[in-house]
Amino acid sequence: MRALALLLVAAACAPYPQRVRQPVLIPNNSTVPAATGAEAGAMLADEQIRLKASADSVYLLGVTNCQPAHCESIARGEIALGMSSNQVMAASRSAPQAWVLRSAGEFGTMVPSHANAKPTDRMGEVMMLQMERGGVSVISRRGPQGLTVVSRPQDASAQAMARQQAELLVREGDDLVAANDLAGALNRYDRASVLDPQQPEIEYKAARLLDLQLRPQEALMRYQRFLLSLDLERIRAQGEASAKLAEAIALAQQRIVVLEKQVR
Repeated sequence: MRALALLLVAAACAPYPQRVRQPVLIPNNSTVPAATGAEAGAMLADEQIRLKASADSVYLLGVTNCQPAHCESIARGEIALGMSSNQVMAASRSAPQAWVLRSAGEFGTMVPSHANAKPTDRMGEVMMLQMERGGVSVISRRGPQGLTVVSRPQDASAQAMARQQAELLVREGDDLVAANDLAGALNRYDRASVLDPQQPEIEYKAARLLDLQLRPQEALMRYQRFLLSLDLERIRAQGEASAKLAEAIALAQQRIVVLEKQVR
């Protein structure tokens, strides 16, 4: 009994575990109040100021000691072959945060860091830049008429770019013809003809559509422009006229005779 009494006394004297009560930071079933409109606006303004300052710094680096041709391209807002990464950012008026740069020795790539906010230059949305020895070697852009790729100096000329855009418009027009959207197709051929007026195929396709839409005056003019754009004597002499082109020439000549009678 004495031993039992001693155990009970010891248990009674043993210290109880202490509980520390700390204030609850976020009560259960409660929400954190959202930032007010003023606070969100201030945060956005601060971010925009930071990005602009970053872009301005890169712009100064890009135009410092640049070659005359590259300086002119930067002034136009157009990325050009041979540009450094800083010059690319200067031409596209973008900050380093807008790009992801990957390098492997002398080669590398620059791609937009955000899929829904791609840097742009005067020619369109920049999809990817391939770099070689510190300079841009391939430019891939997406413009109004689709994807264009520039990898040679001659591809970057205004005439070459216009020709590429005309080709894309012609393809789009062909697709619209297949979908029986003749008005839309004619619109694409007209735009392509303005960009590349020396391309006979465009005039022929526009002439055929105008002919089918019973617009003889315009169709006649387009058939005549198609034939005038061909050096028929040279083609016959060299035997270069393919069966398809020869058929188009013969049909255009026949339709001119018919349409001239209609428009008199």
